[in-house]
Amino acid sequence: MEKRVAVSDGGGGGRGGGGGRCSRWEDMNPEVLALVFAGMPADELARTVPFVCRSWREVVTGPYCWSEIDLDQWCRRVDRSDVINFVVRRLVRRSRGTLRRLSAYRLSNSGFFYVATSVRFLSILQMPMSDVTDQIVEKHAESLSTLTVLDISYCLRITSKGMEALGKHCKALVQLMRNMPPPEFETTQDDGVAAKVDEEEAMVIADNMAGLEHLELAYGRFSHHGLAAILTNCTALQILDIRGCWNVKMEDNIEAMCAKIQCFRDPWEDDYEFSSSEDEGDDNSGAKDVGLVDVDTCDETDDD
Repeated sequence: MEKRVAVSDGGGGGRGGGGGRCSRWEDMNPEVLALVFAGMPADELARTVPFVCRSWREVVTGPYCWSEIDLDQWCRRVDRSDVINFVVRRLVRRSRGTLRRLSAYRLSNSGFFYVATSVRFLSILQMPMSDVTDQIVEKHAESLSTLTVLDISYCLRITSKGMEALGKHCKALVQLMRNMPPPEFETTQDDGVAAKVDEEEAMVIADNMAGLEHLELAYGRFSHHGLAAILTNCTALQILDIRGCWNVKMEDNIEAMCAKIQCFRDPWEDDYEFSSSEDEGDDNSGAKDVGLVDVDTCDETDDD
């Protein structure tokens, strides 16, 4: 199949007039083709473009298209960690060390392990709702020292221990998303209700991530004491989101410190859109529909 693209020479050639010249797409430089393909979703890029012609297949199976891998929407449709890990490994291999950004939901330990040990210069890692554990994060955080953006929202098996390891090794980090599900409430001594206070994650951020400029901590369990530590140590903060952090009391000194931040979302703003697997992953049949992989061939082995 011969693909041609018309390039205007500015001569005003209308329909039927010879005012344009044609160039064959398959003769284009691979890096230029990769730029053309860059706007396509990763799943579509992997399952349709290779079948157009040989040169397109060579571009897609090579590293040119895979410096950024965004599987966000595909992962939400599939909603199966074994399939997601399999595809992430396949596409990371294609990048041949050029990967700079990865966005994937529901990674488990094996997927995280492969990314951490295979990519040398990863800058952006977005893996919300992943089933990655503290142990695997602590073991491989050193390999992620080039990270500048990290999203570990709703990663329930990563605690302050894993975050501390990331903070100690990822010194270039400027953006952290750690939004969580709404906390459970407990009955207080005066028969009221309150969320349990836990300052550990806030203190880890304050002590190990002083360079942060953008921080999202929706539904965090810390109080105004943890927030004060963050505000005192993370002096570069320009964006801070603590919606749903109901243990925080916006007292005079805290309020004054927050007022200096360019974009601040306080605990009582009610427009936060909580994201969950139930909202995004209702159609589990999507694994076979997307065509990226035969789900029956997936062999999932976590590195614990």
